[in-house]
Amino acid sequence: MSNVEIEVRGKRLSIETGEMAKQSDGAVVVRYGDTVVLATAVAEKKIREGLDFFPLTIDYQEKAYAAGKIPGGFFKREGRPSEKEVLTSRLIDRPIRPLFSKGFYSETQGIVSVLSYGEENIADVLGIIGMSAALMISDIPFNGPVAAVKVGRIDGSLIINPDLSESERLDLNLVVAGTEDAVLMVEGGASEVSEAVMLEAIDYAHSEIKRITAIQKELRDLAGKQKRPLSPVQVNEELKNAVSDYVLDRMKDAVKIPGKQRRQDTLDLLLKEAIQHLNTGEKDVGKEIADTFFELEKDLVRRMIIEDGIRADGRRPDEIRQIICKLGMLPRTHGSALFVRGETQALVVTTLGTSDDEQKIDALEGEAYKSFMLHYNFPPFSVGEVKFLRSPGRREIGHGALAERALKSVIPQKEVFPYTIRIVSDILESNGSSSMASVCGATLALMDAGVPIKAPVAGIAMGLIHEGDRTVVLTDILGLEDHLGDMDFKVTGTEEGITAFQMDVKIGGVSRDIMESALEQARQGRLFILNKMKEVIPAPREKLAPHAPRIYTMQIKQEKIREVIGTGGKIIRGIVEQTGVKINIDDSGLINIASADEASAQKAIEIIQGIVAEAELGKIYLGKVKRTVDFGAFVEIMPGVEGLLHISQIADRRVAKVTDEIKEGDEILVKVIEIDRMGRIRLSRKEAMREREASKI
Repeated sequence: MSNVEIEVRGKRLSIETGEMAKQSDGAVVVRYGDTVVLATAVAEKKIREGLDFFPLTIDYQEKAYAAGKIPGGFFKREGRPSEKEVLTSRLIDRPIRPLFSKGFYSETQGIVSVLSYGEENIADVLGIIGMSAALMISDIPFNGPVAAVKVGRIDGSLIINPDLSESERLDLNLVVAGTEDAVLMVEGGASEVSEAVMLEAIDYAHSEIKRITAIQKELRDLAGKQKRPLSPVQVNEELKNAVSDYVLDRMKDAVKIPGKQRRQDTLDLLLKEAIQHLNTGEKDVGKEIADTFFELEKDLVRRMIIEDGIRADGRRPDEIRQIICKLGMLPRTHGSALFVRGETQALVVTTLGTSDDEQKIDALEGEAYKSFMLHYNFPPFSVGEVKFLRSPGRREIGHGALAERALKSVIPQKEVFPYTIRIVSDILESNGSSSMASVCGATLALMDAGVPIKAPVAGIAMGLIHEGDRTVVLTDILGLEDHLGDMDFKVTGTEEGITAFQMDVKIGGVSRDIMESALEQARQGRLFILNKMKEVIPAPREKLAPHAPRIYTMQIKQEKIREVIGTGGKIIRGIVEQTGVKINIDDSGLINIASADEASAQKAIEIIQGIVAEAELGKIYLGKVKRTVDFGAFVEIMPGVEGLLHISQIADRRVAKVTDEIKEGDEILVKVIEIDRMGRIRLSRKEAMREREASKI
């Protein structure tokens, strides 16, 4: 067994191999504090022919036993991947995928299993480190290592790998991954931090990343296998020249067509003609023709941007497409908006609910409830395709999570706005960054619904074309530029600062200067979009939509909760049946009453106030005699509240027998004359009568 280790923020980070999963091509166990993950990598020995992409699958799975738990549900075993597992699988895949050698097309699978889950809250980051280390020691061609850390900020100070106890205090929380030379991926959220703080955090994280990549190289030297030989990519120069001669002139015109569908239809037709014209020999070279065609297209688009500063749709590098914002599109919803940027459309709807609508999350770190959710849908018609409609995939879950993170820091606290909020973004048309359109549309839909958000949020996607020593940063990228470019860089934020950040690089990494330039260009673009949004709605509406539920809050003492609920919930069920409202009571005594009808809500409030009301010293009540005794009577002055009416306080004259004056069931006026330290109440009928008579004079 081989082992390497390093200290990171006072805890030992170790990577070991040679004991577990020895039949995989590469396997390591990564430990940090009480958190342990197993990462394995296996690649088929045969290359899959005819592929134009690398068939890599990364799966992250959490074992319930890792946190000492038994799964819920009937079967009591792990089921389909949770949203967190899907997001983490994507997180591990993104910095790993760009580092595989070109021309390697063997089916490859990486699996990260969480074996022990500690307070470090770092299993996702260990997954990236473990997957890189497993590939490094395997015979699979891989141009690593890559490593990752979390970086957070508390009270202005940056910290590496913040744990669960610190997570609530962070105003910046990023996962940064990279090689020893450059940053490959950044993912995370913030509470309106500046671009300068973001850069400082990334630099701080990269200094730790370099140390972790170094120990992976040590492990490779100790236990690494010889890499498989790669067959060099054969280029048929004669065919390449023939394709170029046949299509190049017409392709130059085709890539400049502004509309996505027209441009793609023209290119598809040109490719079809090229295959028919050139694929005439005994051997089918249709795939080689298509590969050459796509390389020519990529080279043309990139050179047009680098040399002429012109993009496929005719824009300058820093120019944003036309923006259209519309509100109140749907009459029965609580808030709706259509956000259009160029050929990307997002129809976004806000729905308000009660605490009954919160989502329960059963994770390794414990149970939690979400009162803000954003769900993203990408139907096939949005890109002119025909596909089966299935449950949300990795793309939908990932884009929805990014948009949700972008808005989370501006959503009001439950004490201010006691609603569960669900946003749905349906992409109706897509040509570049539908996730950022979802952020903008969600902001508009929230304000249309009257949600008092802290500030409007906008998002923008940046791209990069890097050739030799020449670099062009692109604002508001097209789908084509995302596909043919070197970077996908998404930034969301308010006028004050960044709220979410996601960067993926397809090349070996990006320098700090490039990142700084991209961040500033993104800031300018974000402010431009925010101004366009504010022209339509400058602030949240003052009133909720007519069909939205109204939630009223009231606070009662904790000891009164039982009285409102009643035995077996009898009292609260009775209030709900009588008024038609929804009632939720938390352990602190905070009551939320939800109703579309204000009168019904007020009636429920009055009933509850009557139940929890307490006697006031000196106040006169119309009470009901509940029972009599020799020394007086017990009178109920409000539901569940009784006081003692002593025989001496029944009348101005001497009373020989209580029942001579009052009987059980009588309604009489009484005054509260004393409430002792134990809450016992003394009443006086004679003083109540005196005050009543005096008021008549």
